[in-house]
Amino acid sequence: MASRGVEGIIYVQPILTGELANIINPEIIRKWIDSITHFSDARFVVELVAAELDPSCEEKETIAAKASYTGFDDESKMFTYKFAVDVPMDFGEVGALLVENELHRERYIKKIVLDLDYGDFMIFNCESWVHSKHDDPSQRIFFSDKSYLPSKTPAGLKSLREEDLKSLRGNGKGKRKSFERIYAYDTYNDLGEPDAKSNNDTRNDLGKPNTKSDLARPVLGGETHSYPRRCRTGRDMTTKDPRSESRENLEFHQFYVPRDEAFSDRKVATFGTMEILFSIAQALKSTKNKFLKHVNEFSVVQAEHIELKQSWFERVLEYLFDKWVDLIHLENVIKVVVPKLLKDLYSNAQSVLHIEHAQSKDGESFSWFRDEEFCRQTLAGINPYSIKLVTEWPLKSKLNPEVYGPPESAITKKTVEEGINRHGLKGFITLEEALEQKRLFMLDYHDLFLPYVKKIRDLKGTTLYGSRTLMFLTANGTLTPVAIELTRPQSDAKPQWKYAYTPGSSYTDTTTKAWLWKLAKAHVLAHDSGYHQLISHWLRTHCATEPYIIATHRCLSKMHPIHRLLFPHLRYTMQINALARQFLINAGGIIESTFSFGKLSMELSSDIYDNQWRFDREALPADLISRGMAIEDQSAKHGVKLTIEDYPFANDGLALWDAIKQWATSYINHYYPQPDLVESDEELQAWWTEIRTVGHGDKKDEPWWPQLKTQKNLIGIVTTIMWVASGHHSAVNFGQYTGGYLPHRPTIARTKMPNEDLIDEESEEFLKNPKRSLEECFPSKSQSSKVNSTLNVLSSHSPDEEYIGDKIEVAWEAEPAIKAEFHKFSETLNELEKDIDLKNKNPNLRNRVGAGEVPYPYELLKPKSEAGVTGKGVPYSISI
Repeated sequence: MASRGVEGIIYVQPILTGELANIINPEIIRKWIDSITHFSDARFVVELVAAELDPSCEEKETIAAKASYTGFDDESKMFTYKFAVDVPMDFGEVGALLVENELHRERYIKKIVLDLDYGDFMIFNCESWVHSKHDDPSQRIFFSDKSYLPSKTPAGLKSLREEDLKSLRGNGKGKRKSFERIYAYDTYNDLGEPDAKSNNDTRNDLGKPNTKSDLARPVLGGETHSYPRRCRTGRDMTTKDPRSESRENLEFHQFYVPRDEAFSDRKVATFGTMEILFSIAQALKSTKNKFLKHVNEFSVVQAEHIELKQSWFERVLEYLFDKWVDLIHLENVIKVVVPKLLKDLYSNAQSVLHIEHAQSKDGESFSWFRDEEFCRQTLAGINPYSIKLVTEWPLKSKLNPEVYGPPESAITKKTVEEGINRHGLKGFITLEEALEQKRLFMLDYHDLFLPYVKKIRDLKGTTLYGSRTLMFLTANGTLTPVAIELTRPQSDAKPQWKYAYTPGSSYTDTTTKAWLWKLAKAHVLAHDSGYHQLISHWLRTHCATEPYIIATHRCLSKMHPIHRLLFPHLRYTMQINALARQFLINAGGIIESTFSFGKLSMELSSDIYDNQWRFDREALPADLISRGMAIEDQSAKHGVKLTIEDYPFANDGLALWDAIKQWATSYINHYYPQPDLVESDEELQAWWTEIRTVGHGDKKDEPWWPQLKTQKNLIGIVTTIMWVASGHHSAVNFGQYTGGYLPHRPTIARTKMPNEDLIDEESEEFLKNPKRSLEECFPSKSQSSKVNSTLNVLSSHSPDEEYIGDKIEVAWEAEPAIKAEFHKFSETLNELEKDIDLKNKNPNLRNRVGAGEVPYPYELLKPKSEAGVTGKGVPYSISI
């Protein structure tokens, strides 16, 4: 039978990439890999799979070939393995490849390119770790760049399509291994450590010492505490609480995420983790028997290299270097790499530990704390998702008055009218006029926080109130504060206490009233910081998105067009969420130790998810409308009219939202030209069902979930997911360090208001030294250091960041119509960049640039950025 010759190249990404690749000379890398590979006969086995069946409707036999190492490709910066095979002329189009890795370690395959002999090239964009056959004998499946709806899948690939999905779903049993790629659901049952020894001396209601661990936490997800689901790891359960997963003896690299969800080496290096060192150690260890010889042990962790004492950093270095052995061809690598690598890592560690002020001049450090900046931050700060229009008067609590006390607010009509007219405005504006003109706005943390006040006050070093902050929209488009109400609910020991604080006549006012106002603002800012971090940031982006990722991999084939549209928006999120569970939101972690809610932080997050979170309001226009910050208006530029015209987050956000929606519309209409294709797509329907009933299963019966029957339904759902992962997350994340200087945005209020109990010691100390009282209310130096170093990391872009609309995905480029639409999308985002620069130079837009000598222009939704902490840039995904 006639045949044609087909050649293939497998491009394998070096394990040592990113920062290390910049340190080592590429020639040394090539020699290293060559020396290792030439000692081994191991290689990849590739099988070509026909897209169509043979004439008897049977699947055609695959054609196998062995790929051997051929060297380092300078152009792609990849290692290459080549193979050649004769393919019968009647084999037809190659629809998939089956790959087996005969090496003893996993390898990251970037792509496989087939030269079909007649000048045509076929690309399989793999972007995946391929496990060793010695870990798991199953082959990896890679499909071509052509996208197919399930009903249009070539006949020869249908069974393979389902087989691939089945391998990703797993069976929901067993402990996950690091090389696996299994996506399954679980509750947040690994935040606490019930088996940890209690270190408190408190007593229970019977007067007996508590034996419950200080680090035990409730399981989030299920009947008791509603919550989205995370990815299942299958670790052992704790002894004291069989519902909770054990965290004992866990290290960073042992926190399972599906293998392809892990950070790139360069991203790992950027964020100061040790995974790259573990990779090096494992690489050296795996080659030890064949390619290394033992020499006397040595340590490079000496004073001239590093001075960190007994830290996790030093322990990792001991692990790596104390057992290091010499390499036949790597004396120069050791000499060049080790000192430089240690220096860079030490530098990164030092920079994380070092606190830098958001402003360079001490006199400007509190410019953020001024009233005008206090208000402006609600529109252009790191939490622009809380401010809402006041639509009801009088203000009243909706909580049970028998439990929490009288529902009426301490903010009266007189308080409001005095506040909005204190600047000597022309004419007198009544409360009714302000409401009618939509000029009263509020941060409302009253009913959300009041149920937690007593429980949090029982904790050491923190306190809490329910709060309302009222603001008035002035004629120049800026907000001015009117009043702050703080409320302590009634209890068995004390009646309800509430008080309405109002601004002094100027920032320099030193009267008791002025200092009380400053303290009240500190409390509100701590409330807003906590809500921002736990709700606007963690819950609404990181946490809510993980079920979308799990469902996409479990239900939508890699060749499904919606999988390929969403894929760049899903990268890295599960890895950063696993890190959050390990260091940030866990019992005793950074959030609990530095924010007002302490050990109740995640429980509060669960309650707010239960009471507030709605998928249909995660779309930006719907969110703005729900808060009264916009009304629907099809004649307006973005289909909505803003209540405050100069609302930087909303203005830039709506432009980005529209660009994303138009891109999604063009893409979806291309693959779904008729409505019935949406409803008949079994993978798509399973995906949406699983998101609603499993991933967000505690809300499965809510009536507000969108239906999925038409292209319009699908466009709305997909655009919302894309927006949350990109624009929403960027708006609440990348300004945290530059906008997170603690005196202007404290994360915790440690002391109660001095006028709450007029006869106690705190009240007397306040009258003697009000400045000291304010300082004691702020976070401690230790807490400030921890928060600032964390915000530095969270606000950073890695050098390999993938910004929205910047680079086209290979599968999009393979379809001419989609390629053309992507370039339109990219150009729209370039215009958005220019538009934001122009608006930031407009002196009439007073809310876009902050007060003080150091300006703070609103750039958080500028699509592109440089690496590092820049206060701008919109990555595709929640990548940090």
